[in-house]
Amino acid sequence: MNRALVTGANGFIGAHVVRAALGAGAEVRAMVRQGSDQRSLAGLPVEIVHGDLTNTSSIEHALAGIDTLFNVAARYDLSRRARRDAHRVNVDGTRQLMHAALRAQVDRVVHTSSVAAVGPPSEPSRPADERQWAQVKGAPGPYEETKILSERLVHELVADDSLPAVCVLPTAPIGPLDFKPTPTGRLIRDAANGAMPAYIRSAGLNVVHVQDVAIGHVNAANMGRVGERYILGHQDGNLALREIIERAALSGDTSPPRIPLPSTVAFAAALIDEFLLSALTRQQPRATIAGVRLARQRQYFDCQKAIEELQLPQTDLDETFNEAAAWFQKDSP
Repeated sequence: MNRALVTGANGFIGAHVVRAALGAGAEVRAMVRQGSDQRSLAGLPVEIVHGDLTNTSSIEHALAGIDTLFNVAARYDLSRRARRDAHRVNVDGTRQLMHAALRAQVDRVVHTSSVAAVGPPSEPSRPADERQWAQVKGAPGPYEETKILSERLVHELVADDSLPAVCVLPTAPIGPLDFKPTPTGRLIRDAANGAMPAYIRSAGLNVVHVQDVAIGHVNAANMGRVGERYILGHQDGNLALREIIERAALSGDTSPPRIPLPSTVAFAAALIDEFLLSALTRQQPRATIAGVRLARQRQYFDCQKAIEELQLPQTDLDETFNEAAAWFQKDSP
């Protein structure tokens, strides 16, 4: 890996992939959308180019002279109204980018998929692994639907056109530079700041340090097997939502919420938010139907394959929560 292109380079995971690639000695070109927030890239020795997955000429310009492509860009929006844009960017945009990578003859492609493409464990007593595929028909929302479709598209191009691609599937990363923040980051922030009066009765997530996920991307470029998929998570990170909230509160030196909120109440709130409040205010809904559906699922995963084949780091979970809470309390706006 000499010259790497990172799409979505100013996003939460993308900004850490940029840092991990720089740490591995690569020259990095960071592709971001014109006018987007670039605070996460401030001060880094990277070449910034403006582009969009839906614009073929900008993609081809960004890929010129590149040997490794990290496709981290995605439309990450759990709301139902994002369906059209999610398909346009996550599916059609991925297709355009992968065909451009074939034309540019890049040596390796690392495509960032999601554990949404795996789905919750089919066996309640066992975490899900890479052998399992989620079905589009049962996807909780448009984001999950498009991540399934886009990863399948990449695997088809590997088989039919010899695309030199590896797919990585992050679980629920937390840590610094989560400016937006992500849904998991918002959970950590609110719990760490004592701003969570109640919590949803739900299953759980696999939590992992975002820096481990970024190193997993770089190692996938160097060690991953073409055509394979790797879950990037923490082997001890399968935690009930209540435990995640308690650990975040402890890291933030606050008290965790004590009032359990039934998922039926949360679902009703999401319906009102998505179909009424957000439509009136023209703002992103705080509660989404897909988010509540996900919260009902047991999102536990087996990360052993990535640990063995990609030497995926496993940062101590206490350190992970402490760093995430500290960033939200001190460094985020």
